[in-house]
Amino acid sequence: MLSRKTKYGLKALIYIAKQDKSAPVLISEISDKEKISKKFLESILLDLKKNGILGSKMGKGGGYYLLKDSKEIKVASVIRVLEGPIAMLPCVSINFYERCEDCPSEETCALNKLMIQVRDNALVILENKTLFDLANT
Repeated sequence: MLSRKTKYGLKALIYIAKQDKSAPVLISEISDKEKISKKFLESILLDLKKNGILGSKMGKGGGYYLLKDSKEIKVASVIRVLEGPIAMLPCVSINFYERCEDCPSEETCALNKLMIQVRDNALVILENKTLFDLANT
């Protein structure tokens, strides 16, 4: 299940992607239109900025803007920034792998094999959907 942070981050990015590209979007505008707490949204947008998805401009005419074209921002990348691993178990994560302490053998673990299939099928969708796709549905 996606956390509220990730859900709100995606909603904010979709909102920004739908706006005029020539002007940054105010955090208060996103907060009002998407019904997200401004304080919580500030934290989310800062994480997205630190990870190279958003840029910001201070002062009059300031706000947040996408650093890349929305067609280049994959949903999987945003989820990894805000949520962490996409895999449901650490032993099947591609980017955040950790061995399960209670598992005697990943090679014979039926749960591991199932979760690899779940991860792979989820990745097919998440790696092939972009912010552009979400903003234009």
